[in-house]
Amino acid sequence: QVQLVESGGGSVQPGGSLRLSCVVSLPNYGTNCLAWFRQAPGKEREAVASLYTGYTSGGRPHYADSVKGRFTISQDYAKRTVYLQMNSLKPEDTAMYYCAADVRVTLLDDNSWHCPFRTYMTYGQGTQVTVAS
Repeated sequence: QVQLVESGGGSVQPGGSLRLSCVVSLPNYGTNCLAWFRQAPGKEREAVASLYTGYTSGGRPHYADSVKGRFTISQDYAKRTVYLQMNSLKPEDTAMYYCAADVRVTLLDDNSWHCPFRTYMTYGQGTQVTVAS
């Protein structure tokens, strides 16, 4: 059974930081894509960052252009936990943030595993992030 439990959301001023956590229960944890999505009021859900769990040292995560250089996705393989470190937060980052998992992984031409942005198979319940003065 797949279970994703997010935590770490809250309210922060612009320029501040938050770290989201997601405890993951998955069969075959090491062969999945994990990602963070967000959905702001009145907007569609969008992917923010993803990683392949098989790269235990955290190689080759994928980021949306809107968060590159500010957000970092990482995992603690032993704890089966994925994180989203969010720095230099902006009001437009305000949204419900969701952890997501998917067994579909893409093999690139250089034989590296990649987790593209797509609709994922399973989502958590979400954690709210609000960025305001």
